[in-house]
Amino acid sequence: MKPCPPPKKLDLESVQEYVEAHIGSFHQRRLERLSGLQLRKILRRKNPYLFRAKNILTAEALVRGILEAHLSSQEETLFGEFLEGLAVFVCQQVYGGHKSTAEGIDLEFRCGTTYYIVSIKSGPNWGNSSQIARMRRNFQQASRRLRQNPDVSHVVAVNGCAYGRDNRPDKGDYQKLCGQRFWEFISGDSNLYIDIIKPLGHKARQHNEAFAQAYTQMVNRFTRELLLDFCDSSGAIDWPSLVAFNAAAT
Repeated sequence: MKPCPPPKKLDLESVQEYVEAHIGSFHQRRLERLSGLQLRKILRRKNPYLFRAKNILTAEALVRGILEAHLSSQEETLFGEFLEGLAVFVCQQVYGGHKSTAEGIDLEFRCGTTYYIVSIKSGPNWGNSSQIARMRRNFQQASRRLRQNPDVSHVVAVNGCAYGRDNRPDKGDYQKLCGQRFWEFISGDSNLYIDIIKPLGHKARQHNEAFAQAYTQMVNRFTRELLLDFCDSSGAIDWPSLVAFNAAAT
């Protein structure tokens, strides 16, 4: 799918200002999620058999393993929300795009005679077959609603992915545009996918130093708790006790 010629040229300074103004909220939410964690709640959600199979021997190593697994999925979600907001902002500047109110649709905009509905994801491998089927249904419902408007004659559904590649973008009933293709699609700028990297580092060192300090304190606190509750008198991890806490019927 060829990019639609933008009615306005993207102002890269405004994009940089947006990123610098909003990236701090990503780091703040990341820190808040960390400070709100409870060891027992995480242990309920993680697979103890996996950590045992990895031959983890110390309480600290186990704590770091479950924390990193938990935080990685959370950070992906939080940063995905940030990128979605950035994409809507960019498209608004160039095409007058706006956040959609339709279920499962993140962005709507018109270019020429074509109306685009966009579901934004972080990367290309974001969902299983049932999740993709749900996205298709959302596209169909949004398209039917839009076609009731006499001013809308042609609707194109797009699954936009902020990073990665998909060299077969035509999925039949929708387009899948990833990485450079996606950012060019919503901005008309083929280099935007590279240009947004620099402002993402705004005050990154300060933000990550604060997170590292809080993370270290959390590791120490959780390690102490794990030693008290799930290690035997010799200091070894009591795996049967840990598995029972996670999976016992009562």
